[in-house]
Amino acid sequence: MAAIQGNPSTTELAEVVSAVDTDPERGLTQVEAAARLDSDGPNELRSAPPVPTWRKVLAQFQDPLIYLLLAAVVIATFAWVVEGANGLPTDSIVITLIVIANAILGYSQEARAEEAVAALQRMTASHATVVRDGRTQLVPASDLVRGDLLVLAEGDSIGADARVVQANALRVAEASLTGESTAVTKRPGVLAGGEPLGDRTNMVFKGTAVTQGTGRTVVTGTAMDTEMGAIATMLEQTQREPTPLEREIALIGKMLGAIVIVIAAVVMGTVWLISGVNTLDDAVTVLLLGVSLAVAAVPEGLPAILSVVLSIGVQRMAQRNAIVKNLSSVETLGSASVICSDKTGTLTNNEMTLQTVLTSSGTAEVTGVGYRPEGDVIANGVVLAATTEGGGGGLEAQRAEDVVVLAGGSLASNSELREEDGEWQILGDPTEAAFLVAERKMGLTERRTARFTRVGEVPFTSERKRMSTLHLDHEHDDRPVLISKGAPDILLQRCTAVRDGLQTRPLDEGTRAAILADVEVLSGRAMRTMGVAYRSLRVEEVGVEAIASGQVPAEAAEQLEHDLVYVGTVGMIDPPRDSAGEAVREAHRAGIRVVMITGDHPSTALRIAQDLGIAEEGAEAVTGIDLDALDRPGFADVVSRVNVFARVAPEHKLRIVDALQEAGEIVAMTGDGVNDAPALKSADIGVAMGITGTEVTKEAGSMILADDNFATIVAAVRQGRVIFDNIKKFLRYLLSSNMGEVLTVFLGVVLAGVIGLTAASQDAVVLPLLATQILWINLVTDSAPALALGVDPETDDVMARRPRAVGERVIDARMWGGIVAVGAVMAVATLLTIDIFLPGGLVEGSDTLEVARTAGFTTLVLAQLYNVFNSRSQTTSAFHGLLSNRWLLAAVAFGVASQVAVVHLPVLQQAFGTASLDLWHWLVCAVMASSVLWFDEALKFVERRLDARRAVVR
Repeated sequence: MAAIQGNPSTTELAEVVSAVDTDPERGLTQVEAAARLDSDGPNELRSAPPVPTWRKVLAQFQDPLIYLLLAAVVIATFAWVVEGANGLPTDSIVITLIVIANAILGYSQEARAEEAVAALQRMTASHATVVRDGRTQLVPASDLVRGDLLVLAEGDSIGADARVVQANALRVAEASLTGESTAVTKRPGVLAGGEPLGDRTNMVFKGTAVTQGTGRTVVTGTAMDTEMGAIATMLEQTQREPTPLEREIALIGKMLGAIVIVIAAVVMGTVWLISGVNTLDDAVTVLLLGVSLAVAAVPEGLPAILSVVLSIGVQRMAQRNAIVKNLSSVETLGSASVICSDKTGTLTNNEMTLQTVLTSSGTAEVTGVGYRPEGDVIANGVVLAATTEGGGGGLEAQRAEDVVVLAGGSLASNSELREEDGEWQILGDPTEAAFLVAERKMGLTERRTARFTRVGEVPFTSERKRMSTLHLDHEHDDRPVLISKGAPDILLQRCTAVRDGLQTRPLDEGTRAAILADVEVLSGRAMRTMGVAYRSLRVEEVGVEAIASGQVPAEAAEQLEHDLVYVGTVGMIDPPRDSAGEAVREAHRAGIRVVMITGDHPSTALRIAQDLGIAEEGAEAVTGIDLDALDRPGFADVVSRVNVFARVAPEHKLRIVDALQEAGEIVAMTGDGVNDAPALKSADIGVAMGITGTEVTKEAGSMILADDNFATIVAAVRQGRVIFDNIKKFLRYLLSSNMGEVLTVFLGVVLAGVIGLTAASQDAVVLPLLATQILWINLVTDSAPALALGVDPETDDVMARRPRAVGERVIDARMWGGIVAVGAVMAVATLLTIDIFLPGGLVEGSDTLEVARTAGFTTLVLAQLYNVFNSRSQTTSAFHGLLSNRWLLAAVAFGVASQVAVVHLPVLQQAFGTASLDLWHWLVCAVMASSVLWFDEALKFVERRLDARRAVVR
C-alpha cells in the first residue's frame, strides 16, 4: 500500500482509517492482510545485506596460519622448480589440498552456527494482538501490515507505528525512541501539528512498550516506514560483541600461537644446527616443518567449533522449552547460585479454578476443575443457580451475594472464555478466566452481558493490586456502577459497607477482621484469594458527557474507588506442578538456593513453598511492607536467609536481586509483567514467561520459558553446565593432542640419534614426522572429534557439584597439567614406536625409515583418537558410557578409516610419504597408542581419590 500522505497525528481519524482502507471495528480480513504482507513485505527493520557465499569462502583463507601454509606452498614449488621440476610437486599439491579442505570445514561450521542463530531468532520473535475478521488473534509482529487493528495491553511491545483509536489509561514508555524516561499518556484526538515525537499523544510507535492500560490503534506504518525505521537508516550496522568465553578462547589461541611460533623457531634452529643444513632441499624441508608445526599446534578452528557447540546446545535447550536468547547466557547458567521464582504458573500449574465463595451468608463450593464450565455452585447441599427461587431467606440471601461476586468478578475482567472445536480455551489472565468459568457454571453469563455495558476501566497494576471497571446498568435506568476486583486486604481499605443478602450494612471492625480471618483460612489451604466490591454511582459523579461518549477516562474512574461495598471473597486453587517439587530438590542438590517471590498472600505463598521444599516448616514469609521497614543492612540480612517473599511489588524484586548480587550470588530471576523488566535486566539471568509473560519481559529477559515451568529453569541450568563441560572436553582434547604433536617433533629432533633416526638415512635432515603428515593429523583428528565432544551427553553428574565460580577459568592449572602430561605420553609412545621398528636406537628393529616413520605417524593418530575418550571427563573413566555418543564413535571410525587409507592407498602414500604396514605393525601401533588411555585412567583414579579426601575434609 502507498504510505499515508502527511503526518497521521494531524489527520482526522476517519481520514486515516480511509487512507489505510480498514474497518475500525472488525479490522482487516485475513485475505487482505496476507495480500498486503505479500505486497509490502514483512514488518522488519532492514538489516545488512547477507554476505555472499564467495565472501564467506574467501574469509576462510584470511588467517595468519593459512598465510603461512600458502607461503609454504610457494617455497615448496620454488624448490621443485629450482631442482628441475621432476615429477609432480607433491608437497605443494598436498598442502594446497589441505588448505582447501580446512576452508571447507571452516565454512560448513560457520554455516551451521549461523543457521542455529537464525533458528533462535525465529523462536524469540515478538508477537502482537490484532483484530482480523472481527476476531482477536495473536500474530507474529513481523506479519503486521498497514491497516491492522492493533490491540494493546500492559506489557505489550508495540510492533508498528499506529494511530490511537481507543485508550483506557494507556501509557507508553518511549525512552527507546525519544530518550524520555517518563511514560507518555496516549489518547485519541487530532493534533495541531508541529509537535515533537515525544508529544504526539495520539500515536504509538514501533519499538516502544505499554506500561499501563489498554487501547486499540490502527497501524499506519510498518518496517522502514516507521519512526524506528527512520533512525535505523542513520545507524551503521554494529558487529556482535564476543562473549566472555569467546574472548577467553581467542586469548588462549593467541597465547598458544605465540608459544608455538617460539617452539617452531627453536625446533627449526635445533634441526639446522644438529643436522647441518647444506642444500636448498634441506632448507625447504626445515621451513616446511616449522610452518606445519605452527599450523598444527594452534587449534585455529576453536572459535568456529565454540560457536557451533554453543549454538547446537542452545537449540537443544529450546527443544526442551528453554529459549536462551544470548549465547553468553549459556555460560552464566552454569554459574547460577540462586533462582528467584514467581509462584503462579511457574511453580504452580496456572490453571486457576475457583473453588470457594465466602460471603456474609456463608460458604459456597464450586465443583469442577479446569476451564470447561461443567460443575455447580453448591451451598448447604443445594445447587445455586441464576434461576434458583425460594430455599429460605438465608439461602436466598447467599445466592444473591454469590451472583454479585461471580458476575462482578467477570465484569472487572479483560479475559475471554472460548469454545473451539469442543475445547474450552482462555485468552487473557487465568485468574480472571476463573471467574468467567464459575459464572457460566451458575448460569449468569447471558444475563450479565445483556445487562451491563462497560464505559470505563482502571487497569490492574502491580502497585494497585486491584482492577476496576465502570458500567451502565440497563436494568436500573442505565445507572453507572463501579466494580472492583483485587487482593482482599487491599480492597477492604477502600470499603465502608458490606453486602448482606439484598441489602448492605456498615463495614465495622469486627466484620473486617472476620473477612481477613477467612482470607487466612483460604490462604492456609494454598488458595489464591480475590475480593469483589462495588459502588452504585450517580450520573453526576461520572459526568453526563463521559457516559454519553461511552468512554470514561481511567483517571476519572479511579477517583471513584472509595466507599465501596464489599461483597465477598473467592478462593482459587492453583496446585503445585507435579514436576516442581523434584526440580526444587534437584536445584538444592546442585547447590542452588530457590527463593519464591510472589504478589500472593503470605499464607498461600508459605504453604506452597513448604509443600515444594523451598521453605521448612516454621519458616517465615516476609512481605513488601516488612521489606520497606528495613534499613540496608537489615534488608541484606533478610534476603540472605528468607526464601519466601509475598505481597511484593516489582521494585522489591529489583532490590532483592541487587542485594543477592552484592552478596556474590549469580541470580536467575523470573518475571511476566511489564514492571518485572528492570529486575530481569538486572539479574544475571532474566527468565521471562513464554505463555503469561508480556512482550516487554520477553525482550528484557535473556531466557524465555516456553512452558512457564520452574522445572524447565533447573533443566536449563543442567544443560548450561553440560554445555560448559563439553567446551572443556574439546579444549582438553585439542590442546593435549596438539601438545603431543609439538613434543613429538621437538623430542624427535633432539633425540634423533638416540632412537636411531640419524643412522637410518643419508639425508642431512631426518625428521620423525613429515610436514604433510603433521598437516594430515591436524585435518583428520581436530574437527570431527572436537565437534562430537561438543555435543557429548552428560558424562559426570553435573548437578552433584556446586555452581561454577564466576572467575573460574575455562582451563585451570589442574587441566593444564593434564594437557601437558597426556601430550608428553603421546610423544613418548610415538617416538618409541619409531625406535622399535628402526635398526639401532634403544630397541633393535629391522624396518626402513619410511615404514618406521609411518608406524610412528599412525601411533600418533591412534593416540589422539584414544584421547577423545579420555577427554570426556577429568575424573570419570573413559569406559563409562563408552557407547553413549554415536557422533563420537562415528568421528573415531572416520579417523581410523582415513588413517588406513593414507597408509595403504598408493596415491596417498606418495602424497604423504607413507609405506604399507602389516598386521604386526598395526598391532604394535594400537598397543603403543593405548598407553595414552591407560595413563589417563591412572591419573583419573588418583584424581578421584584426592577429590574423595577433600570431600571428607570439608
